[in-house]
Amino acid sequence: MIPTAAEPIVPMLAKAVAEVPEPDSVEGGLSYEPKWDGFRGIVYATRAEADSAGDAEADAPGDARLTVEIGSRGSKMLTRYFPELVEALARVLPGPCVLDGEIVVRTGEPGHERLDWEALGQRIHPAASRVATLSVETPATFVAFDLLALGDRDLLDSPFAERRALLLETVAGAGHPLHVTQATDDVTTARRWLTEFEGAGLDGVVAKPTRASYAPGKRTMLKVKHHRTADVVVLGYRVHKSGSGVGSLLLGLYDDEGELHGVGGASAFSDARRLELVDELAPYVDRDEDGEVRHAETERSRFSSGKDVSFVPLRPERVVEVRYDQMEGTRFRHTVQVERWRDDREARSCGYDQLEVPAAYDLGEVLA
Repeated sequence: MIPTAAEPIVPMLAKAVAEVPEPDSVEGGLSYEPKWDGFRGIVYATRAEADSAGDAEADAPGDARLTVEIGSRGSKMLTRYFPELVEALARVLPGPCVLDGEIVVRTGEPGHERLDWEALGQRIHPAASRVATLSVETPATFVAFDLLALGDRDLLDSPFAERRALLLETVAGAGHPLHVTQATDDVTTARRWLTEFEGAGLDGVVAKPTRASYAPGKRTMLKVKHHRTADVVVLGYRVHKSGSGVGSLLLGLYDDEGELHGVGGASAFSDARRLELVDELAPYVDRDEDGEVRHAETERSRFSSGKDVSFVPLRPERVVEVRYDQMEGTRFRHTVQVERWRDDREARSCGYDQLEVPAAYDLGEVLA
């Protein structure tokens, strides 16, 4: 049965591995791709109702008589947030199909472009007028990396190598904003991509078994992301949603002027560890002259307008080593993991200067 927007398919997922795997580690070999840092999107392009009876002219490339819907990794549809993609895909796709790929936003001058996660995040806005404005100011690109259906042919059970070949045959050369991701069967090239492409804002490398069928919701693919460590200052903690124990630690780094900035959080503690942390951090809780805990809140955004953003502030004295993948501006891109406490480090020594900065790389070279 062909996947449809009415009954959206759950995207196939990837399992994290420590390093780029050898091609012979999987029967039939592996195909390697850059890991794009955007919104996962399933594009459902179907014949518009007016053409449902069939029209020879409607099969021509560039026919705008396609209806396009964009599904997300979850149950939420993304169609309304990317009207420029919907219009362009209906125009450049050659006919009905289902594509798996990534929605990204690219910013920067030609020759110095990179992926912009912050600009992409702003595209999810409740106001239609704002969506329309951003579709012009920060237009999105769709990077296709799999073909799940073509016409009335369901490709889910076909091996990836066959789906990849059909993807290239079907949409390669369609033109911006639709691109087909690069791929290679050479592990040396894949390892080079892992290093070089980070400078363009990409997230790592994905390895796909060439003989594998498409497995919705299953972690059939393998992904390698960048992992680094940094020593950061513990600024405070949020109480766990259960009402007991530490739910997450709030972390900070000093800039060159000596100002302390929030950079993100660390969580994923066991029930026992959450309770232990309350006792361990109690001596560092910031209190007023009356011994009461000072009130503190993080900044609100439209995504947290109804959320409790209060936290228990701590004096900036404790240092913890954390593992992270990448930065987005001055903050960690994702929630980080605690490695160990660093009682040997002075909080003031924890600055941005310790962070590894990837060499710049032009996104245009990745999309070429």
